[in-house]
Amino acid sequence: MELLTPELKARFKELGLQEEEDDPIVVAKFFAPSGAATWFAIAHYDHNNTCFGYVQGLSPNPWDDEFGYFSITELEAVRVPPFGLPIERDLHWKEGPFSKVVEKRAR
Repeated sequence: MELLTPELKARFKELGLQEEEDDPIVVAKFFAPSGAATWFAIAHYDHNNTCFGYVQGLSPNPWDDEFGYFSITELEAVRVPPFGLPIERDLHWKEGPFSKVVEKRAR
């Protein structure tokens, strides 16, 4: 699966980096189909195929969920144990403000 389509790249470009936004728009959601890891993409840097966004579920501890940068190239290369499934893009995702579309895990 292509994680970033030309349409998504165009949408990221339209919104810009959203650095000054208090409640940025989450454009895309990626997830591990056999795990809890989820990446919510807010901005895309075309020059190195990296996104800025919110990452949760990489560990069982919700305190580890955080905003940060992640590589789309690396996500496309990942195969999630135990079945070796690739990271997927949520095809039913509806973009919206971070506060409305991301439910933070209880800490």
